[in-house]
Amino acid sequence: MRVTTAASNQPTPVWVRPAPTRREGRIDLAIAIGLYVAAVLSQQLYRVAGIFSEPADAVPTFALLALAILPLAVRRTHPVIAAIAVSVGFIACGSLQVPELLILNISLFTALYSVGAWVSRRGLAIGVRAAIVLTMAVWLLVSIFQAATDPDSFDDFSRAGAFSPLLAYMLIQVLINLLYFAAAWWFGDRAFTSARQRWELEQRTAELEQERERTAAQAVALDRVRIARELHDAVAHHVSVIGIQAGAARTVLTSDAGAASEALQTIERASRDAIHELHDLLTTLRDSDEPEDSVRGLDRVPELVAASVDAGLPTSYRVIGEAVRVPSVASVNLYRIAQEALTNVRKHGGPDATADVRVRYGGDHVELEVANSGGIAVHRMPGGLGQLGMRERVAASGGTLELGPRSRGGYLVRARIPLPEEVPA
Repeated sequence: MRVTTAASNQPTPVWVRPAPTRREGRIDLAIAIGLYVAAVLSQQLYRVAGIFSEPADAVPTFALLALAILPLAVRRTHPVIAAIAVSVGFIACGSLQVPELLILNISLFTALYSVGAWVSRRGLAIGVRAAIVLTMAVWLLVSIFQAATDPDSFDDFSRAGAFSPLLAYMLIQVLINLLYFAAAWWFGDRAFTSARQRWELEQRTAELEQERERTAAQAVALDRVRIARELHDAVAHHVSVIGIQAGAARTVLTSDAGAASEALQTIERASRDAIHELHDLLTTLRDSDEPEDSVRGLDRVPELVAASVDAGLPTSYRVIGEAVRVPSVASVNLYRIAQEALTNVRKHGGPDATADVRVRYGGDHVELEVANSGGIAVHRMPGGLGQLGMRERVAASGGTLELGPRSRGGYLVRARIPLPEEVPA
């Protein structure tokens, strides 16, 4: 099902409870058969206990119990039919004095719950449950009236007084039934709402993932266009001038030394200009449009940790070793790797996950480690642009990247980047 919003004129998916899987169908069938067997044994115990003075015979008892319990096998594929059949069987068992009071109540509760949890048409779900509850209420009131007016019923309860023990017992029965039906109704609605919210969350997650990939692709395309434009407008111009002047100098080198010298001077100036333009281009590509003091690097990883904690992911941070100067490109790459790794933990680590971020400084390298150390173990991260970006960043800095699940649970991201040797001036 889909509806179209007036604002966007784009079809918006409307959730419909998906059909149960074959495994769920087999589970329902096994539960129905198990409850039926339990009801057969239970009615025998109730029969021995003498719950009814004139209980139904064994053959009708088995048939009525089957009507009141076995429809639960289709409680998810046909919840309305199952609920109606179970309700009819429940009333028939009570009216004909089938000696079973435990499993029948479980069966009716499950049937009402299933209507609320599995019927996508909410108006139909409300109507069916209301009809069943009203029918049960009328049947209960009639039964209470008949018992109250029968002098042979409830011999153990006194009828004397305005608020007799018999009246108190009847009110207790009414209260128990109110709580019983209200609980079945509420739990069914909560199950349906929870399933719909999970679907909506999955939809939003998929949309955000698509938007992230689309934005990343657009950023790559824009960077390519930007680099091509800068190279064409700046560096290529100077290189072409150098080529032309070099050819002219070679031609007049023996015949006109002055012209050759002038061409070589032009080559020298063009070379310096090209180096200057290339330096500015590389600086722009490295730092983007941000001022120098706002470039993200290892020194701003604690901000990522704080933001992760604020987002609901408990995250610890440690620096191991004595901090040394890290090249700007490598520092930015490690920052982005930490950012992507923490994002993946929040997305895939589960509600109880925790994260541990560590920066290790060695004599000739710096290492970043982000580990999912709790919650639901992440056995596989999506191999999309996130992992590809991390691998590209580490490769650009000449380092190595380790990705994979840990033996004790969780997921590990470890990036190791070598540091350049200090060369005396």
